[in-house]
Amino acid sequence: MKQKQTATVISQREIAPDIYDMWLESALAKEARPGQFLGVYPKDRSTLLPRPISICEVDSICSTDGGRNALRLVYRIAGAGTREFSGYKAGDSVSLLGVLGNGFPLEQGTGKKVFLMGGGIGVPPILELAKRLEADKQVIVGYRDDKLFLKEDLEKYGRVYVATEDGSAGTRGNVMDAIRENGLEAEVIFACGPMPMLRAIKAYAAEKGIPAYISLEEHMACGVGACLGCVVKTKELDHHSHVHNARICTDGPVFEAAEVEI
Repeated sequence: MKQKQTATVISQREIAPDIYDMWLESALAKEARPGQFLGVYPKDRSTLLPRPISICEVDSICSTDGGRNALRLVYRIAGAGTREFSGYKAGDSVSLLGVLGNGFPLEQGTGKKVFLMGGGIGVPPILELAKRLEADKQVIVGYRDDKLFLKEDLEKYGRVYVATEDGSAGTRGNVMDAIRENGLEAEVIFACGPMPMLRAIKAYAAEKGIPAYISLEEHMACGVGACLGCVVKTKELDHHSHVHNARICTDGPVFEAAEVEI
């Protein structure tokens, strides 16, 4: 069972309206993989459950031995818990549960031509994936408007194509529109974003006959698979519940798209 650990805020800043970029010093960084997440506990004692936040980046910016011990979380204010987090300053302590979930299967994309796709607050998990994956990387990211958070970071690791809902930058529309407009092709897809986007990616991958690995976003309670509060229908029986369900928090959040019903 995962246990609470204490991290220390290194820095925090607002990088787009209600989008915050926080670096934490934590030993959990040494085991973090692209696509995994943390449970972050609010200090408010009336709030019992941690907030799940995807890991955006892992670095050694405060390490003395060259090991990875810094974690970057980029998150949107969505309620009281995340609003509290946005007020944290350098030196504040934070209680974490982690590292949680599985990650993206890097071996499935190594040496291949890949799409790395993120939409909205599904963009942050794509950054560490882009850093670690040795492949021909095409990064397709979707935003509401021209507040293109993390775009410059992503450009360090692959060719970036942007779609915006209002047409203020890149392709007008969504990530699938950007693929069509730029005539892009890939052998494998890795993606994180809202469910309509993931459904479109699943259909596209099936049409093209290529694998797609998608990170599902879901409200979570325990984060460790005990409550069965976050499930997705699957083709195979779940070994825990013995039904056609999988727990997003432990069996996921990353699944092969063909294996889940979304």
